Parts: sequence; C-alpha cells; structure tokens
Amino acid sequence: MPAEEASSEKERRDVAAQLRIDVLTLFPELFSGFLEASLLGKARARGLMDVALHDFRAFATDRHRTVDDKPYGGGPGMVLMCEPILACLDSLGLPPGTPRPAGTRLVMLTPQGDRLEQRRVQELARAERLVLLCGRYEGFDERLRDILEPEEISVGDYILTGGEPAAMILIDAVSRLVPGVLGHDASAEFESHDPQTKWLDYPVYTRPPEVRGHKVPEVLFSGDHEAVARWRLEQAKRRTRERRPDLLAATEGSRQGEGASEREEERLVAERIRRMAEVSRQQRRGRHPNKED
Repeated sequence: MPAEEASSEKERRDVAAQLRIDVLTLFPELFSGFLEASLLGKARARGLMDVALHDFRAFATDRHRTVDDKPYGGGPGMVLMCEPILACLDSLGLPPGTPRPAGTRLVMLTPQGDRLEQRRVQELARAERLVLLCGRYEGFDERLRDILEPEEISVGDYILTGGEPAAMILIDAVSRLVPGVLGHDASAEFESHDPQTKWLDYPVYTRPPEVRGHKVPEVLFSGDHEAVARWRLEQAKRRTRERRPDLLAATEGSRQGEGASEREEERLVAERIRRMAEVSRQQRRGRHPNKED
C-alpha cells in the first residue's frame, strides 16, 4: 500500500465517527456520487462521519423480492409493505417495538412531515446515529408509523419521486454542522436561517474589486472589523426584509410572545458583531478559510 494511502487509512481508523447515518432505500445507487464528492466525501474519508446504505428489498421474503402492493380500498399506485422495512431495522440492531438506544433518531422522510428548518437540523446534528427511511410510490403502509413512531420530516411543500433526494438534503445540512467537516467551524455560524435571528445571509464579494462597473463596497476594504461586521448584519436584515419578510415577522412575533424587547435584538446584534470581528481578525492572522474547497 502506498505511504499516502496508508496514512489516510490510519487516520480513518484513529478517528471515531462523530455521526453515523443509516439510509434505508430501494435505490442505494442514487447516493454514490453524492457521498463521494466535495466536503461530504472528505468528511467520510477522514472518519468524521459514516453513512451506510441499506436496500430493504434484500429483506423481502418471496422469490420476486416484493416490497410493495396495491392499497386496500382501491386507488392508484402501490404502497410500501411493512415487513421488509421492519426486517431491515432488525438487522441494524433496532428491533421495532423496543426502546431505541440513546442518541439514535429514526426519521421518516415524507411530504406529510414537519417542514425541515435549521433549528431541527442543529438538533439532528447532535445525535450519535440517524436512521433515515426513504419512501417511494404512494408512501408507507400506515402501520409503519404506528409501530415505529418515527420523526416525520418534509424538506418542503412539494412532491419528489422518492425520499432519496430528501435524505440527501438532510444529510448535507446535518453534515455541515459536524465539527471538523467545514474548513472553519465559524462558517456555519453566520449563514441564512440562523435560528436566533432567522435572517438571510449578507452579500459577499471576492476579487477583482470591480466587475463591469460594479464595485465592492468600500467598507469591506476598511480593515475595521467591527464596521465590516455591522455592515454585514445591516445588509442581512435588509435582504431578509426585502425577500423574506415572513422570517422577520415570525421572529418578532416569537420575541413578543416571550416578553422580549428590542433590546434583546440589539444584544444579539452586538454579540454577532463582536464574534464576526473576532473571526475576521483570526482569518487575517492565518489562512483564509473557505466554505468549500
């Protein structure tokens, strides 16, 4: 084995995965490129997280490997059967009807679930193990919900051909919050849909300083980290007000319900400015961290 491969293999063994994700799917081949590329591929290679794919068709008991059947009562489409999925969970050490180990979350991806938001992503990222159920056709036999009592999550108010794209969205969102996955942990702090402010992200610029008459704002050249942070937060709130006023309304309504005042928002903004300025100073002392290599 070449020295470089041996070193990589040793690193993988020495680092215990911080998060394991099991995906139950009829189409594991859909995940191959997604799991191998970019930051997610690097995180898996470094042992920061582990993703295992399980084709529950392998747990069908008839010679045709049947996993779906016609719905009782009639109607279009086919319904996913219970037993292949339950048997697959048995094989993973998660027998249905028994308490799940601490740190394990079972998620059913379905358009009938709670809409995925960043706060939920943060909660899932703190788990030790995520088990994702990918649906197909007309969905799951309802008895799977009764037996498993999973968390039900939707990635948006639209319909996909199956749960696999939704699982990829969830895996990508969660993986970014696993320590060490991003080039700089602060990259995940200042982004759109932060649970505290719910603001959209601020505008960003890179070289050259002028493109076809469009210039980079002067404040970004000032070297004043507090001024830059303040400008970015102002721009973030302005952009949110213009593009997603519903986010501001939801945040303000929540604070009023909790008896919070405008001073609370001022405190959050001041803390944000301090933290952003601190990160900027750290960047100037070392290599500039990219969100994506």
